[in-house]
Amino acid sequence: MSRSKTPMPMTFMARPPDARMSMNVQITSHFAFTLDQPTSTLLQFEAAAYGEQTIAESAIKITPTDHFARVPAHDGVGERIWLNANGKIEVEYHARVRTNRRLDPMRELAAMPLHELPGGAVQYLLDSRYCQADEFQGLVATEFSGTVGGARIDAIRAWIAEHFEYVPGSSDTTTDAAQSFIKRQGICRDYAHVLVTLARASSIPARYVACYAPGVTPQDFHAVAEVFLADPSGAGGKWHLVDATGMADLANAAVIGVGRDAADVSFVTSFAPMAFHYSKVGAVLTA
Repeated sequence: MSRSKTPMPMTFMARPPDARMSMNVQITSHFAFTLDQPTSTLLQFEAAAYGEQTIAESAIKITPTDHFARVPAHDGVGERIWLNANGKIEVEYHARVRTNRRLDPMRELAAMPLHELPGGAVQYLLDSRYCQADEFQGLVATEFSGTVGGARIDAIRAWIAEHFEYVPGSSDTTTDAAQSFIKRQGICRDYAHVLVTLARASSIPARYVACYAPGVTPQDFHAVAEVFLADPSGAGGKWHLVDATGMADLANAAVIGVGRDAADVSFVTSFAPMAFHYSKVGAVLTA
């Protein structure tokens, strides 16, 4: 683990252009919080070099702290930043992400036999803090009878769209998928948790994805899901994005990180009391 003082200048780190990339996503992110004592804080807000997206330019500016270190994020998708800080912390991030993502027709994707799953996908069949899939096995067997694989995921997505209402402020950081299911309302975080939970209850590996997504209104850190199904281009399986809210332009979403649920990819995780002030996020497509 490397250690250094927080970088002060906002310096762009350019990468060689990739002719295969078809679109650019211009990202801006600015948030602030206050710690009333020296506290270890984990941040994850930068777009990852992941799959069919590459980082063309990026820059961060963070209030100086006593400790700044980068560590790999969950499943090696993106990075987290460890801070040890006190007082008000402001974070500013700008990036240009090039995307060329193929979205396969969900209904046509076959399920993967469980015994053929790679080791990294197995954890995403199991319950996690916000996604208690075991409780929903009976429901999915009845509600989505006759569907498997991608057709099951498409049916789950359609069911959430029909039965849930997007209501800002209707949930908080303690709300889990079961509570959201009962209330039938929430925000993108809750929609993603419910989809992940119902997919796992259907024996389909599913993980939570944090991203910047053009098309989302109002703009914020957005939550979608990935499900592990067959790769139509060849043998084996792959992760496929799905947005239960239906708002995101998934072909051009800039993935930040992945995890079992929101706890693994929170953009700020503080290990002592924290006063959060605001966040301002933008993701715009450019040629």
